[in-house]
Amino acid sequence: MAVRGVFGGSVGDTGTTSFLDQAGIEPTLTPAKRLRRFLTKDPLESDLSRRRFRLRPGPARTVFSEAEKSYIFGFNAVMSKEVEKVEEVPADRRPFGYEGAAAASTVLDLLTLSRGRRLHELLAGPARHHRHAAYLGAGRGYALLRLRPVRGARQAHPLLRWLAVDGFGFQRSLARTDRLVGERVMPDLLTRAHCAAFDQGLGRLLWYHDCAAPDDVAARIAGFPAVRRADLWSGAGFAAAYTGGAEPEELRWLAEHASADGFRAHLAQGCALAVAARLCSGTLPDYTGQAAAVLAGADAEEAASWTDQALIELGHEARTHDDFRGWQARIRHSWTRTRRRQSA
Repeated sequence: MAVRGVFGGSVGDTGTTSFLDQAGIEPTLTPAKRLRRFLTKDPLESDLSRRRFRLRPGPARTVFSEAEKSYIFGFNAVMSKEVEKVEEVPADRRPFGYEGAAAASTVLDLLTLSRGRRLHELLAGPARHHRHAAYLGAGRGYALLRLRPVRGARQAHPLLRWLAVDGFGFQRSLARTDRLVGERVMPDLLTRAHCAAFDQGLGRLLWYHDCAAPDDVAARIAGFPAVRRADLWSGAGFAAAYTGGAEPEELRWLAEHASADGFRAHLAQGCALAVAARLCSGTLPDYTGQAAAVLAGADAEEAASWTDQALIELGHEARTHDDFRGWQARIRHSWTRTRRRQSA
């Protein structure tokens, strides 16, 4: 069965399995050479217990570690010049592999002053169905080098480049959790326009940091100033649908907390964008469908259609940060309209 992508068209169902799915064998990479050898990541970085996260017992801890493991594999695949092996990662984790591949491509592009050539080739080739993940990964690459993601990735769709700032926020917060989560400091690397997208990445990180526990995530967000909480809730909604880690009942509690804080629409908007990204990648994990039903109050196809309709309304010239914010606002409007219709 084909599924509808976020920018129209359809993506084939990923029914085939890789050898890893069939035999449980982990793919291996050829050791990187020269400069790339020093840039390769240690697979142990995927072990979040090494960071001061609230890792409660349960499946969420495994879900997050596996996502980061796939990210590191994709990163190292680029360093080993074997990016094609990302296709051997299980389908539900493959977007994280391409996120890592995009981060590595961005790092190499920046270090070699190649004007984004490797990232553009990745977007036009292997990652063409994983553009959301690739842009998030590009932002992580900028954060690894402590550079501001201003003009980095601009192909595929002009609005998606703003996701690089989201990825920057996630990676920067991952590296400096005590300061950005504990002390709630905003980095001085960012312009005012970048701060909102940064907070969406921080919101995704909070979902990891508090191990998908709705009460803890909500309490953490409540500690931030009100002006930042809308984007934090948007990021948490994206992570809950995109990465998973919570049961339906926990998602309902998360929605209740967002409602009490006054940002229920932002939680739904983040969820809808995550669902659209998953459909664009060609596979829809069960937890993403569950999140759509609970957080967006719609099935996955309908939630994803909100993002498409919002883009149509914006027109072909949309590319600025204000346009990106307008895209999100229109998604929230679609959720509000759907909710009113359901209540009638």
